[in-house]
Amino acid sequence: MLQLAVILPTFNERKNIALMVERLDAALQGLAWEVVFVDDNSPDGTADEARRIARDDPRVRVIERIGRRGLASAAIEGMCATAAPVVAVMDADGQHDEKLLPQMYEAVAGGEYDVAYASRFAEGASTEAWGRPDRVKASGVANSIARKVTGVDLSDPMSGFFMLKGETLRADAHRLSGVGFKILLDILATVDAPLKVKEFPMNFSARMEGESKLDRTVVFEFLVGLYDKWLGRFIPTRFALFGTVGGLGAVVHLTVLTLVLRFFGTDLQLSHYPKEAAFIIGQTMAALTAMTFNFVLNNELTYSDKRLRGAGPVTRGWLKFAATCAFGMLANIGVSTALVRIGIHTYPAAIAGIVLASVWNFALSSKFVWGKY
Repeated sequence: MLQLAVILPTFNERKNIALMVERLDAALQGLAWEVVFVDDNSPDGTADEARRIARDDPRVRVIERIGRRGLASAAIEGMCATAAPVVAVMDADGQHDEKLLPQMYEAVAGGEYDVAYASRFAEGASTEAWGRPDRVKASGVANSIARKVTGVDLSDPMSGFFMLKGETLRADAHRLSGVGFKILLDILATVDAPLKVKEFPMNFSARMEGESKLDRTVVFEFLVGLYDKWLGRFIPTRFALFGTVGGLGAVVHLTVLTLVLRFFGTDLQLSHYPKEAAFIIGQTMAALTAMTFNFVLNNELTYSDKRLRGAGPVTRGWLKFAATCAFGMLANIGVSTALVRIGIHTYPAAIAGIVLASVWNFALSSKFVWGKY
């Protein structure tokens, strides 16, 4: 009878798949277990490697996600896809100590604790083998911020190695944001009833193969996850990000316009140009620059899970985004003008137009540029 499922979210981990299965087999002697690799359509063939092993080992399963990305959402899908009464989540790169799994299982399956997790900062833990003191320090800062914002009082709430009963996860799975990259923090900050947590000190190791997938967006995703748990119920997280990028784009717009007028204004105001030529040209350049800035930032951050790749998709995406912004601008002008005509003050009318245009641009961009409405 199946007792434990180990969920391993993966992206470009082909070389580590067989190694992880071997390590789990050695660590989980005496337990009926399975491993579920949840792969975000890795270009290196991670899912195919997992399938190859699964043909000879029925304990190995694979979920290949197409058009979706993210560690937290992958962990949720994996935990909901297994019939095992107890589920564990850990990294597929060998940095987490799988020898802790039997002890964690005893703590959860025995009913004494609801959650067991491995901490990099508990007494007796070590990160020396990791060899990255910069990231150790950054993780400590992130943990401190997470504790203050969410009220989760653990030594390592950002841990990606934990275990709990499947029914506990499924009871609140629909309320989890799936945003960011640390699902344990999401779970502990979401459930209503306090969970009894058992902490295990962990020796955090270096990767077995490959390079870390924590790219330049990792800090951004961390902050997004905190925002979603804190204020996401009031303003949808993705809309808030879209609006923030739009605000930065406005700064870029004004900066470019100022530079054009300051350095080229005189040269543009030639005798055969109308008086407003410098402003028109500067405004056009500023609008194109700001729109491109917004598109790039939204593609990299706001829609990182639907990120467009390659010259063709990016170019088509930019053109669609430009068309969307043009419609938004027309909606802005039309609504604000109509409000002024019926007696609404200029500034409230302008703000109403901006809000409408923002919602319009967000809705259409989500649907037609990044295909996520």
